[in-house]
Amino acid sequence: MSVIRPELIGTRGAVSTTHWLASAAGMAVLDRGGNAFDAAVAAGFVLTVVEPHSNGLGGDVSIVAHRAGTGTTTVICGQGPTPAAATIERFQELGLRSIPGSGLLPACVPGAFGAWLRLLLDHGTVRLADVLEHSIGYAERGHPLVPDAARAIGALAPLFQNAWPESGRTYLNADGTPPAAGTVVRNRALAETMRRILRHAESVSADRDAQLEAAHAAFYQGFVAAAIGEFAQGREVLDATGRRHRGLLCADDLASWRAPVETPTSFAYGPYLVHKTGPWSQGPVFAQQLALLDGIDLGALGRGSGAYVHTLAEAAKLAFADREAWYGDPDHVAVPMDDLLGPDYNAARRKLIGDGAARDPQPGTPGGRSSWMPRPVQDTPMPELEDWMFQLQSGMPTIVLAATTRPGDTCTVAVADGHGNLVAAVPSGGWLKSSPVIPGLGFPLGTRAQSMWLLDGHPNSLAPGKRPRTTLSPTVVQRDGESFLAFGTPGGDRQDVWTLQTFLAITEFGLDWQSATEVPLFHSDHFSSSFTPRACRPGVLVVEAGTAPETVEDLRRRGHDVQVVQELSLGSKTCVAGVDRDGGTVRAAAGPRGRQAYAVCM
Repeated sequence: MSVIRPELIGTRGAVSTTHWLASAAGMAVLDRGGNAFDAAVAAGFVLTVVEPHSNGLGGDVSIVAHRAGTGTTTVICGQGPTPAAATIERFQELGLRSIPGSGLLPACVPGAFGAWLRLLLDHGTVRLADVLEHSIGYAERGHPLVPDAARAIGALAPLFQNAWPESGRTYLNADGTPPAAGTVVRNRALAETMRRILRHAESVSADRDAQLEAAHAAFYQGFVAAAIGEFAQGREVLDATGRRHRGLLCADDLASWRAPVETPTSFAYGPYLVHKTGPWSQGPVFAQQLALLDGIDLGALGRGSGAYVHTLAEAAKLAFADREAWYGDPDHVAVPMDDLLGPDYNAARRKLIGDGAARDPQPGTPGGRSSWMPRPVQDTPMPELEDWMFQLQSGMPTIVLAATTRPGDTCTVAVADGHGNLVAAVPSGGWLKSSPVIPGLGFPLGTRAQSMWLLDGHPNSLAPGKRPRTTLSPTVVQRDGESFLAFGTPGGDRQDVWTLQTFLAITEFGLDWQSATEVPLFHSDHFSSSFTPRACRPGVLVVEAGTAPETVEDLRRRGHDVQVVQELSLGSKTCVAGVDRDGGTVRAAAGPRGRQAYAVCM
């Protein structure tokens, strides 16, 4: 395997994100004396500006943070809950059997802003102005439009011109045409929103923490919440149903929300302690895969062999079957996480991994309990549609292209500093195709409620004030009790399959971190996507070219329906930052797929 990029090694700090400008902003904060958490917040706010096709200020984020001084790891949940008015009955009254992937109906409380502020308040050292400086500058003075964003705007231009006029004013040229890739674009309304929050915060107090609390109030109880509530409740907006609907979100839904701080879902794998988000996300899938693989000699199988790919793919199918049946907001439903990660349960599940591909993997019965995997329904068939409506009906962030397996993108931030602090964050939601831009604010709302079911009794059923099960899945790892890795990737449902392959390449096979992001990837398309219209391809195993021909032949012999796609064409942009305690260094890597993610070290 030839390595495209070098592994980066430094001593003071490492930042890796899905956009070079965000990585540079994070490093600038580190260079001025900030810590890993300060740098992550600055990078995260820049991503809301420079990757509008993948995330936004009205979206969500999942964060895992490790403090070296105390040795503690915490999760900050930036996945906002559904509105108080969001009931199954309400959607049924509208004649809907599923929640649309765009518009105002699937909007939740925007959690990203509050979660970034919580990280800064609890773990950071710098002021709000220091972390907003770069994002305000890029929104006001401009940034080069990346190709994926240009492609999305071009495909959705008719929608922006005719039905979402504020999105047209925000993303299109003055003459109504879509900007080309590389064009310097601005979002002055977004810049003014951030400036107004900052001005309010600084007018309230000179104290750093008081300013952060005032900024939170400006967003969730002040002018931002008022604008969101007025727009969502007062406008009928064209959405994926082909009809116009008002939203369910109101200012009161925002007023009572603060980003929760939680204990991570942790799993010991050899000398490694892996920290993930809770079952309101798909994060525990990563740990469940490790629990299933814990009794298998992966080294003896050989990385990239047919036996290795088959074993990982089958373990993933078992873990995802449990995700489909059991995961949901633990504040609303009992999720048997201890049983799902328990050794006895996984020893029994491991026996289901045979020599052949399982055609109908089912969830287990942890602790003797039973649940089920819902089957997707479509309210609107998708035959011959204009391209912009086809894109609108896909709830994924970016544009669905013909003959591609690449899913919609998200973003990632991974930071390590010389003290051993680690933070991994995966921001998404509020992307430009999710919902119309809100007048005066410069950003749209997220649509994460689309991942919930309009079925009574399922752990991920819609209910008021409930967190949808998100796909956002950052990871922090300790080795022998010391700081080691922080990582994440875009990729929707496939995040924990792709990052697992990178993790095992490092821990089981000794690859350097950059090389580990460049190994040929694979994933199963067996289960329904979390995004409308919940597409799936039972039995299909997608592998990148660069996988050995004998491996592909072996997988087909085992019963997998193998699809070989172009080399480095899957959507992973795995970003890794961490600490090498043995060498006294920090390291960073960024996957080359998409040619957009970049790492920086100093």
